[in-house]
Amino acid sequence: MRQLFLLLASVLLSGAGLLAHGEPPAAKQETDELQKFFQIYRYLNRFYVDEVDAGPLIEGAVEGMLERLDPHSAYISADEMQSVDASFDGGFSGIGVEFNILRDTVIVVNTIVGGPAERVGVLPNDRIVRIDTLDAVGLTRSDVPRYLRGKRGSRVAVDVVRHGEPAPLHFVIERDRIPLNTIDAAYKVDDGIGYIKVNRFGRTTMNEFREAYAKLGRPRQLLLDLRGNGGGLLEQAVEMAGFFLPRGAVIVSTEGRAVAERSYSAPADGEGLDCKLAVLIDERSASASEIVAGAVQDWDCGVVVGRPSFGKGLVQRQVRLDDGSAVRVTVARYHTPSGRMIQRPYQNGQRRRYYMDHLRRYDDAVRDSLDAGTPVFRTLRTGRPVHGGGGIRPDVLAEADTTGYSAYYGALVRRGVFSDFAVAYLEKERSRLEKEYPAEELFLENYCPDDALLRGLAAAGEERGVPFDEAGFAASAARIRVQLKALTAQRLFGTGAYYRVVNGAAADHSAYAQALELLRHWEELAVPILEEND
Repeated sequence: MRQLFLLLASVLLSGAGLLAHGEPPAAKQETDELQKFFQIYRYLNRFYVDEVDAGPLIEGAVEGMLERLDPHSAYISADEMQSVDASFDGGFSGIGVEFNILRDTVIVVNTIVGGPAERVGVLPNDRIVRIDTLDAVGLTRSDVPRYLRGKRGSRVAVDVVRHGEPAPLHFVIERDRIPLNTIDAAYKVDDGIGYIKVNRFGRTTMNEFREAYAKLGRPRQLLLDLRGNGGGLLEQAVEMAGFFLPRGAVIVSTEGRAVAERSYSAPADGEGLDCKLAVLIDERSASASEIVAGAVQDWDCGVVVGRPSFGKGLVQRQVRLDDGSAVRVTVARYHTPSGRMIQRPYQNGQRRRYYMDHLRRYDDAVRDSLDAGTPVFRTLRTGRPVHGGGGIRPDVLAEADTTGYSAYYGALVRRGVFSDFAVAYLEKERSRLEKEYPAEELFLENYCPDDALLRGLAAAGEERGVPFDEAGFAASAARIRVQLKALTAQRLFGTGAYYRVVNGAAADHSAYAQALELLRHWEELAVPILEEND
């Protein structure tokens, strides 16, 4: 944080130098304001009753400045930047385990195939009790990565307790690069339709996407799921939209006060140019996801299904500071090919109101009034109307699938009962399940959580402070069964299996089901939507 203070001081001093050469009024005001900041800090440091820790003071000042601006300009600490970098880079260096905390103990949920931990013999359900010389019992979920991750090629000693072994097992593991996949699932719904779920846009996204698309046999009908995708790297979003567009098609453009306007176009005909495409979005789809959905919609090359997106269309420039922290400052706004601004309206410094307004947009009456008051644009191929005013409004609106949802079910989810119960269940039953269901397809077709398992979940909920609600339990029994099956499938076969279970159980009115119906009856259902121009 000292580096940030010195940076501000250097700006101040350079500004003072400009004053001597006839500084214009605006620049003088800027220098005077910086001088005020410097004087206050110096005064506190010299006279305040207690010793002053400069770090929190400067960080608080920076955060305070940014909070007065738009909702997405932000300060990111050095520790937070490590996670951000790993997310964008598509990986980090570690031992390759998925873990959970159960009763203050670190439990290995799964090991990454071919990863360092698997290579030395660490197994799912192992309990990590020591990391190097540190007692691992009692570590929090956020503590564990700090001790297991490290420089590639470095070593970490891990002691684990394993059922059936009389004493802890000692492993020395050499850290290696661990991929963070940005595609959660890719599978064939049937012979003609492929499904790909993208969780964010990182540096490896389009490599992963092309590999998944090829493994699916380059399907001519694709369901691209961007629900819950909060965005990521612009170039990856541009490349994904370009996958479905002809050469020269504008994908997104940017405009700002201090940066040159710029547009991004497809450099060549996309590999999926002839693909019948349905894109799923919801209220958590933002930024890069909205760029893709907006380009698909504006060029009439696919149908967008789901709920209105978040409306985050601000271009941010990230400035890395010497201590590893960073500042993200908004410099421009995104526009879709038809000219719609992706960013929804906001007032500087009103962050709470901004996020509350986002929730209000999904009230039917509010949404209808918003739609009535927003500007109308025309798509670029058929000239059909699409709404502006922020975010992407789907061509086919699908309400959230709340089938079987109850207050009791929601309490179980919020208290983390499902996840912890699934970990405990697999700890006891993994060997039996792996023998009984050696293949994913066999599990998906034949496994069903029984009533005893549901009662066990309810009992676990009571232990976690969720009182049993007989009516809520009865109303949500089918949904609870699906969630338990999905979590079990995830831990046995990977994240893709989770989505196969959840999507396969989706109600007929869900976004997933409606998108499939459009793809299966493209000429009768999708084409009229894409050619509507009234």
